[in-house]
Amino acid sequence: MNKLVSGVIASLLFSCTSTWAQQPVELRMSWWGGNSRHQATLKALEAFEKTYPHIHVKAEYTGWDGHLARLTTQMASGTEPDVMQTNWPWLSIFSKNGEGYYDLYKLKDTLDLGQYSANDLASTTVKGKLNGLPISVNAPVFYYNDVTWQKAGLAYPKDWDAFFAAGKVFQQKLGNNAYPYAMVDQDVILLLNTWMMQKYQKPMFNRDGSFGWDDAQWAEAFSFLKRLSDEHVLPSPKTLSAYGKGNLYEMKPWINGEWGGLFTWNITIRMFANNMTPPAKLVLGDYVMQPGAKESGAYFKTAQMLSVAKSTKHPKEAALLINFLLNDPQSVEALGLERGIPLNKSAETLLTGKGIIDPNDPVIAGLRQAQALHTTVVATPYIEDLQIIDQFTSAREKLDQGQLTPAQVAAEFRQQVERIVRRLNR
Repeated sequence: MNKLVSGVIASLLFSCTSTWAQQPVELRMSWWGGNSRHQATLKALEAFEKTYPHIHVKAEYTGWDGHLARLTTQMASGTEPDVMQTNWPWLSIFSKNGEGYYDLYKLKDTLDLGQYSANDLASTTVKGKLNGLPISVNAPVFYYNDVTWQKAGLAYPKDWDAFFAAGKVFQQKLGNNAYPYAMVDQDVILLLNTWMMQKYQKPMFNRDGSFGWDDAQWAEAFSFLKRLSDEHVLPSPKTLSAYGKGNLYEMKPWINGEWGGLFTWNITIRMFANNMTPPAKLVLGDYVMQPGAKESGAYFKTAQMLSVAKSTKHPKEAALLINFLLNDPQSVEALGLERGIPLNKSAETLLTGKGIIDPNDPVIAGLRQAQALHTTVVATPYIEDLQIIDQFTSAREKLDQGQLTPAQVAAEFRQQVERIVRRLNR
């Protein structure tokens, strides 16, 4: 009799456990990107839901513009999505003590952490807590519209003299609206850092947020910025603002080829390439260097992470989703290189075997080019902080107005940024 009762109880417990395990769960997931990334991610989520039919994923996706502001509001109110594509510099904004996101080490039974090197995991770990799984690493390099540069009759620049000389040639041959390059200020500040690193082997920011350049070097740096507008190398902030707040790759001058080149993250160029007018193609150029320089100034960072909200009610299901997106062959193939070359070892092996990781692909070729260069640059969140970028944009506008010298504008910029860094480091 006791055995029978025990069996019934065990059966009921198993039934209850099975029912609980299959209770419907809804997860929210957010990311930013262009349409190709959106469609690839939606396809991967569809495969996930077929594999785990009791889990539904509500997709929340946007372009880059405004994404951080939206997420900041959500994080402040505890309404952030369960799973988030996050940006490495945001760790200093949302998780200074490592507690801004769910510690993924607590989910190591669900996540295959063995697919990552210790250094990869260390890059997204804060005070011993794994704040996200790194997706890829990337670097800004030089890309060109091949048709536009052929019309200008120029070879892609290999040194800074040729880089600047291209501006006047474009203006004379292709018109006042044509520029050899177009960049948002987040790219321009990295370009400046590259130039100064090649010349002085000193970065704009040290690890602690202090400045690496002296007064004379700051004045020289801002003279470099002034030349970008004066010599028609790229649209000034005022010119760029006339096209609205959209993405560069959605603007008419990029689509029709008036803007001929980029210095931007290799991971982002699919969006630019997809919006070019045939037969134009986006091709990789040489990394522009100071003659005789050994230091390239190439800048690498963990491109993106997948993080789990610290307030999630479904941490295990969130981990299942992340593990599927980064490891499952269906998802890996669907996502391809939309977020760069995977750091996940099994994903890289799969995509290489399928021929998707093609060394001739500009995304891959750009990263491999940067990886072949000598650099001592260490990634810093300060150079990408949006408050600092806003000050940088304001400084460039003052330069273009011509009422202050580069040294004066640099001094004002430094004063404002020092205040921002002090607040960030509190």
